[in-house]
Amino acid sequence: MTNPIIQLFRSKVYTAVLLLAILLIIGVLGFRFMSHYSWVDALYMTVITITTVGFGEVQPLDDVSKIFTMFLILTSVVIVGYAITVITEYILSRNNIEELKQKKMQKKIDALSNHIIICGYGRNGKQAATKLLAYNKPFVIIEKNKDTIDKFQDDKMMFILGNANEDEILHQAGIDRASTLISALPNDADNLFVVLSARQIKKDIRIISRASQETSYEKLKLAGANNVILPDRIGGDHMASLVVVPDLIEFIDNLAIVGETNINIEEIKAEKLYDVSKQARTIKDLDLRHKTGCTVIGYKGEHGEYIVNPEADQKLMPNSKIIVLGRPEQINKLNTLYKLD
Repeated sequence: MTNPIIQLFRSKVYTAVLLLAILLIIGVLGFRFMSHYSWVDALYMTVITITTVGFGEVQPLDDVSKIFTMFLILTSVVIVGYAITVITEYILSRNNIEELKQKKMQKKIDALSNHIIICGYGRNGKQAATKLLAYNKPFVIIEKNKDTIDKFQDDKMMFILGNANEDEILHQAGIDRASTLISALPNDADNLFVVLSARQIKKDIRIISRASQETSYEKLKLAGANNVILPDRIGGDHMASLVVVPDLIEFIDNLAIVGETNINIEEIKAEKLYDVSKQARTIKDLDLRHKTGCTVIGYKGEHGEYIVNPEADQKLMPNSKIIVLGRPEQINKLNTLYKLD
C-alpha cells in the first residue's frame, strides 16, 4: 500500500508536469500565430524563454510578441520554480520515508525473541511463511529482491533486504534470539553457506534447509542442518501415493489446510497441560475428547521417541508433547481452554 504522503507528493508532481505542458503549448501557439514563426522556431523560442537560457530571438519581435514573451517569462519563473520544488521534495520524501519504514521495521524485529528466520521468499519460503502466519508464529524474512519486498511487505510480513549469506544480515534478523532458521534459497551452495554461518553464530538454533540435489543432503547435514527437505522427492512421492492410496493422501492433505480458522492438527507441550511440580498426569486424566472433542493421535517422549495412537494410561512426562486432531472449532476450544494462543 502506497504511503499517503508519497501519494500527496505524487499528485503535486503530476500537477507540476501538467502546468509545464500547458505553458509549453501556450508558448508554441503564441509564437506561432503572433510572431508567425514556423512550428520548430516557435518551439525553440518557447523552450529558451521558459528555461531563461538567454539566446537571441529567431527574428525581431513586434510589440505584441514582446508583451507575450514577458508574460511567458514571468509565468514560467513561477511554474518552473514550483515544479523544481515539488520534484525535489518528492525525491527527498521518498528517501526519508523509506528510511523511516526501515527503522520502524528493524525496531519490531529487534523486539522479537524465539522467532523464525526464513531465508528466501521463493515458492518454498512463501509456503513456510503462509503456514507460520496460520499458526501465529513470529518470523522474519530475508530477501535480496527489493521488488518482492515492496510487493508483499505489510504489517504481518517483516522483511530484511539483503543476502542471507552475510553474517551482518543474519544478525540484523536477530539470529542470536531466534529459535529456528529456514533456509529456502533456490541454490544448494547458498543454502550450505547459510547453514554453516547460522550454526557458527548460534550453536543451539534449529536449522531446516531446502535442497535441490540429493547429493547435497549429507553436506547440509554435516554443515549443521537439523532437517533437510528435498521438495522434488516429496512431490514425486506424493504423486505416487495418490495412485497407491489416494483416499488416505486426500485425507492427509485436508489436515494441511492453512488459514486462520482452518487449523485441525496441533502439537502441545506437556508443561502447558499440567503443573510439572505435581505428579505426571496421563492422557486419560486430560479427558480432551470429552472437554474439547479433540483426539490424541501421537505422543513424543522426553527423549524424542514417537508413539502413534498412544494408550490412555500414557504418562505425560516433562519435556514431552502430544499431537491432537480435531475440527477447527475443536482446536480453537482446546487453545482457549489451556490458553495456548
